[in-house]
Amino acid sequence: MASSSKPKRTYDVFLSFRGTDQRNKFVGHLYRALDQNGIYTFRDNEELRKGDQIFPTLMKAIEESCIAIIIFSEDYASSWWCLEEVAKIMECKRRKHLTVLPVFYKVDPREVKTGRESYGESSS
Repeated sequence: MASSSKPKRTYDVFLSFRGTDQRNKFVGHLYRALDQNGIYTFRDNEELRKGDQIFPTLMKAIEESCIAIIIFSEDYASSWWCLEEVAKIMECKRRKHLTVLPVFYKVDPREVKTGRESYGESSS
C-alpha cells in the first residue's frame, strides 16, 4: 500500500488572536462553539505563556493545522507574537495549502489591508 503524501494534521483549526479580553470573550465563545461541534482547535492559553518553549509550540501548531482563523482586533498588530504567527500562517498557506480565514473584530478591514496608523491603536 502506497503511503499518503498528505502532511500530518493535528488540529482542525488554529486560532490567532491578541489579548485576554479576546480570550475571555469573542475567542472564548468561538472556541467553545468549535469544540462543541467536534472541531479540534488550538488556542494558546495562560499555561503555555508560562513555558519556555512558546514560540516552537505555536509554530508547530500552525504547521499541523488545516485551517487558521486570524482574529484581527484593535491591538493585534501591536504584538510581536501575533505578527510572527501571521507570517508563519501565510508561509503555510503558500507551502502547505493552509486555509486562512480572517475575522475583523471591531476593526475596519480596510485599516488592516492598507496598514493605516490607526490600526493597532485603541479608539478613544
